[in-house]
Amino acid sequence: MKLGVYSLKKVLFRGEATSVNCNTLNGEVTILDNHEAMISILDKGTMTILDKNGKEYYIPISSGFLETRLNDTKLIVEEKQ
Repeated sequence: MKLGVYSLKKVLFRGEATSVNCNTLNGEVTILDNHEAMISILDKGTMTILDKNGKEYYIPISSGFLETRLNDTKLIVEEKQ
């Protein structure tokens, strides 16, 4: 899936990913290819991204939101200080 993770200051991740795991106000979610369309508010925690080459990225966040449609997911986050 195409994945973009952005803060107000910079691009944190942009590229092809196998999965993204993060905390929402309703609990933990994992987004995979062909995930049902969804919009959600993010809660504090550490987001985990697995790229198409198997490399893991960890991004600590304090808040944000995500939007996913078919194979395109975007997250706007506030990084944890």
